[in-house]
Amino acid sequence: MTRTLLLVLLFVAGMAALPWLVRRMQQRHGRVGAASASAPRILSAIAVGPHQRVVTVELGGEGERTTLVLGVTPQSIRCLHTQVAQAAPTAGGFSLAMAQATRGDGAAPAPAVAGRPEDAAHG
Repeated sequence: MTRTLLLVLLFVAGMAALPWLVRRMQQRHGRVGAASASAPRILSAIAVGPHQRVVTVELGGEGERTTLVLGVTPQSIRCLHTQVAQAAPTAGGFSLAMAQATRGDGAAPAPAVAGRPEDAAHG
């Protein structure tokens, strides 16, 4: 009787310690805590039917980010579109691109907008 009770208590203690042991092993291997930089991340999910969704997923490391648009149904997952992330613009890159877009080649001044106070002063 005492031996059976001891075995049952040992079994219950082992079952109670199992989640702690799994968590500790995951921490040792670096899989718990903040999400890894290369871990997939769901950006959006839109329902297009009762059981169909369009899901946007981002995956890959810092320099190799890829965005996938997936069609998800209970039976299958299909890749609808793939886009590889472009490098971040350099300092002044957006300003330079805007200036070139509004001025054409960069030589002509930007077109005047009617109703601005500086238009009245010049003409």
